[in-house]
Amino acid sequence: MFIASSSHGQQIKPSRSGYAPVNNIKVYYEVYGEGRPLVLLHGAFFTIDLNWGALIPELSKTRKVIAIEMQGHGHSPFSDRELSITTLASDVEKLMDYLKIDSADVAGFSMGGSVAYQFAVQSPKRLRKLVIISSTYKSNGWLPIVNDGLKDFKPEFFDNTPIKAAYDAVAPDKTKWRKYLEQMFAFAEVPFNVGDSNIAKITSPVLIISGDNDGTDKIELMKTYQLLGGGVAADLQPMPKSQLAIVPSQGHMSLMMQTKTILDYLDNFLK
Repeated sequence: MFIASSSHGQQIKPSRSGYAPVNNIKVYYEVYGEGRPLVLLHGAFFTIDLNWGALIPELSKTRKVIAIEMQGHGHSPFSDRELSITTLASDVEKLMDYLKIDSADVAGFSMGGSVAYQFAVQSPKRLRKLVIISSTYKSNGWLPIVNDGLKDFKPEFFDNTPIKAAYDAVAPDKTKWRKYLEQMFAFAEVPFNVGDSNIAKITSPVLIISGDNDGTDKIELMKTYQLLGGGVAADLQPMPKSQLAIVPSQGHMSLMMQTKTILDYLDNFLK
């Protein structure tokens, strides 16, 4: 289920990193490269490096990449503040304020994609283009087996995994590991839904990338694409500005390791 760090390729150092005070917590960020801003939002339990390590060296060649570690993840300290996608999306906006970024492209994987959808709805003026990788804006956008599986999560599942190793390598207080996991499990148990009508109001172009067997419900995914203006006969009417890519023979974790495929889609969509 878990992947090793994907960043064993080219290691680069951020041009800037630190903690932004947002909504009474501190959020860690790293900045790479120059150009149009691109904000990266990681998946649940991930760090910047674990999620984006292989992509940042390439992405930062042509743009300013801002990678965030959300509440309790990676370098960002644990907080008792209740987790919700609305709060996490607000953290993203406040971080952009702190870094004096008026608007940005935003890419999110898994949980980060759900936060990115919420950001698009909460802060539309701050968003240029949106990239959603293996994610959904509502709990029942996942197959039932995925939602049922989350109910059985136990802290010991994470012992001796790359996720635990990545946490231990950078967490400011490693003793918070169990509390952080418990908080994340509680967060995962609460159903969420950004709302069909809200998704339909997104005016920014959206690129959805999904593995064919990544746990997202493809019927729901197609409905999402239709809400965004997609799923038309483009020979008979204009091509929609939003795009849908289904990558064959990929699960949730393996999709993120298809570095070249994801880079190609991102570069074509964001340019």
